[in-house]
Amino acid sequence: MYKTKLVALGSAVAFAGCASLPAAPPTRDPKARHVTVLYVADLHAQLEPHPERFWRDGETRLETAGGFARVAAAIDRIKKERNGDVLVLDAGDTLQGSAAAALTQGKAVIPALNLIGFDGAVPGNWEVAYGVPAMKDRAAETKHPWFAANVRDAESGERVFAPWLIREVAGVRIAVIGYTDPDVPLRQPPAYSRGVTYDGPEELPELVKKAREEQGAEVVLLATHIGLSKAVDLAAKVPGVDVHLSGDTHERTYEPIEREGTWIVEPGAFGSFLGRLDLVVRDGKVIDRKWELIELTAARFPEKPEVRRAIDATLQPLRARLDEPIGTVGTILERYDVVETSLDSMLADALREATGTEIALSNGFRFGSPLLPGVVRERNLWDFYPVTTPIKTGKVTGRQLREFWEREFENVFAKDPARRFGGWVPRPSGMTVRFRANAPRGERVQSIHVAGEPLDETRMYTLTACEREGDSPDMLCRIPGAVETEVLPFDAHDAVRRYLATHPQVTATREGRVIATDLPRVLRSQF
Repeated sequence: MYKTKLVALGSAVAFAGCASLPAAPPTRDPKARHVTVLYVADLHAQLEPHPERFWRDGETRLETAGGFARVAAAIDRIKKERNGDVLVLDAGDTLQGSAAAALTQGKAVIPALNLIGFDGAVPGNWEVAYGVPAMKDRAAETKHPWFAANVRDAESGERVFAPWLIREVAGVRIAVIGYTDPDVPLRQPPAYSRGVTYDGPEELPELVKKAREEQGAEVVLLATHIGLSKAVDLAAKVPGVDVHLSGDTHERTYEPIEREGTWIVEPGAFGSFLGRLDLVVRDGKVIDRKWELIELTAARFPEKPEVRRAIDATLQPLRARLDEPIGTVGTILERYDVVETSLDSMLADALREATGTEIALSNGFRFGSPLLPGVVRERNLWDFYPVTTPIKTGKVTGRQLREFWEREFENVFAKDPARRFGGWVPRPSGMTVRFRANAPRGERVQSIHVAGEPLDETRMYTLTACEREGDSPDMLCRIPGAVETEVLPFDAHDAVRRYLATHPQVTATREGRVIATDLPRVLRSQF
C-alpha cells in the first residue's frame, strides 16, 4: 500500500458564500421510514486500484484506493447493513478515462460495471467521447437505465433517455431527475456529440413539480453532471429538491452545502470515494438527512472477488500492450491543483520539445491519479491524455495570447457560477503568467512572459496545442484566428513517448509557470 503523510502546502478555497451544515444523524422515529442512497461520479473507467491523494484538515496522504471491485464491495457492505433498502446511482463520466476504455470504445468497462449493482446512471460530458452511436450502444449494454432530461435526438427532438428514475425503496417513493452538461458540444470536440442536442435547465422546475404531483414522489433528488459550482447555483433556481447529487468537477464534499433548503454534495472521482445519503421520511416529507463521504481505501475495503475476476478477464487480452514500459520518472507527478500541476509541466514540455515552438499548452484536464516514481507504462498515457488528438501548431499574436488567458481565467473563476466552463487552468511551457483570480472579467492578467521576455502584443508567437475534431482550420485548441496552422502526423501520446525516451529520469514540479497572486499556493477546489 502506498502511504505517506505530508503537510499541506496550502489550503483549498472554503465553501464561501454557502451555509455548510453538519449532517444530522437520522432520527429513530418509529413511524418514519429510512432510506439510503449511494452514489459515485466520475469513475472515468478506472477499473483497477490506484494511488490516491487524500487531503483534509491540513494534512495530505497517499493510499491505494478505488477500482470497480472495491466500489462494489463497499456497496454490498452497506446493502447488507440496510437489508437492501438502498438506491445506488452513478452521476456520469464512467465509460472514458482509461486505456482499456479508449481502446474498446468503453466496452471494457461494461462487464464489471454491470456487477456493481447500479439502479441508474446520468451520462456525463465524456460519455460521447466515442461518438453518439457508441454511447447509445454502451447504454443498451448496461443493466441499469440511463436518464437525463436534457439530451435530445438532433433530428426528431425526442429525448434520448428518460428524464428521471422512479423507484420505491424501503416503502419510500423516490424520483431522481437527471441533467447533464449542456455545454458538451463546446467542451468536447464538436464531432463527439454530433447527433444529439442539449437543453438548458428551464424544464427542471416543472419536472420536479410533476415528480411530486403526478408520480407521487415523497423524495425528489436531482442528479446532475454540471460541476459543483453550477450545482449550488442551480439549487436556488430549481425549488423543491431535497438533495442535489452533483458530478463532473471531482470535488469532495465531506460536509453538505445547503442552499434554499436543498443539500448539494459531490463524491470525488476515480472510484476513490462513495457518497452515502441517509434520509428519514415521514408523512411524505424528508424530516432528517445525513451525508457521509466514504474513502474507499484498500485499508478499509477489500475487492469483491466476482468483480475482480471480471476485470481480469476483460484486461487480459490488453495487458501486454498496456503494461509496456515507455520511460521512468523520479518524482510524484500529480494533477490535483486548479492552477498548476507537476504532471502538466512535464506534458507541456513534451509537446514543446516535440515541435520546437516557443510555447506549448496542455489542457486543464482534471484526469488522473498520482503517478509514483518509477516506470511509466503505456496505460499511463491515457491517464495523462484521455483522448488522442493530433498535435497542431500555428502562429498567434501576443494580443491573442492575452485574450486567450483572459477567457480561460473567466471560464475557471467567473463570479457567476453559470459562466464557469470546462476544466481547470491550461498549463503552459515556455510561458509564465501572473493573474488575479478575483479581478473583474477581462482584467485578471497581470503579466505574461515568453522565454523570460515580456509579452509583445504585436509580435507573432509559435504555439503548440491540440486539434479538436470538428474545429475550423484557424482554431488552435481554443484560440481562434491562428495563422499558418499545421496538423502534425503524431499526437500527444507520441510526443510524451519521445520525451520519456530522451529524458531517462524525468522530474517535474510546480515551478510557478502560472501564479495567482490572490489565491493559496495550492488550490484543490474550484468552488
